[in-house]
Amino acid sequence: MNRRALIAGALCVGGAALAQQLKPHRFVSLLQSAKLDDLVPRRFGSWTSEDVGDPLALNGPGTLSSKLYNQLVTRAYSDRGERQILMLLAHGENQSDELQLHRPEVCYPAFGYELLQNQPTQLALGGPVRLPARELLAKSPVDQERVVYWTRLGEHFPTSSGEQRRARFDNTMAGIVPDGVLCRFSIADTPKASDGLKQFLQELLGATGAQGRRVLIGTERSLQLTRQA
Repeated sequence: MNRRALIAGALCVGGAALAQQLKPHRFVSLLQSAKLDDLVPRRFGSWTSEDVGDPLALNGPGTLSSKLYNQLVTRAYSDRGERQILMLLAHGENQSDELQLHRPEVCYPAFGYELLQNQPTQLALGGPVRLPARELLAKSPVDQERVVYWTRLGEHFPTSSGEQRRARFDNTMAGIVPDGVLCRFSIADTPKASDGLKQFLQELLGATGAQGRRVLIGTERSLQLTRQA
């Protein structure tokens, strides 16, 4: 065996070892063994809720979503002013390269909605605490919805497909296979819908316990809100 063959063989072995080392191997779940349905309050302030069907058939039989999400919570919250806000929380225990969170700006058009607005936003959670999110205005032949959502991928909060790919890369380099959650909220569009929806989210997260907040908004922001309480 000549010297060139020995060098090539060594490079192949080294490359295989490096690939194995970089392969994510540590599973990290902020939800752990808890039930998402138990962590988010069913009533708070003037709001009460009831369980409803799955908006946009997110976890329909035979869909990719049934593999992406292992827990799904869908509720309709109503207040004394008869406003109604639909909440969807979808948790995936294993956010690997093959299984990644859906993004509503892709799902809504697939169900016949036209996106009139699609932009990143920063949700005020209390004091200086801000949460990266995305706001949509979606129109169908029969209604128009104001939508606010965010995705948590481990401790990352990507607001675009590009940021989601970067978060996946960062987790891979850290050797982590994280859990993930999609938090989506929608209300019939009116001139005050956007402000009303964001106020609802601030109140909901304020009424959620520390463990639930950590699952929804990550460790750092959860601790900041707890310190402010």
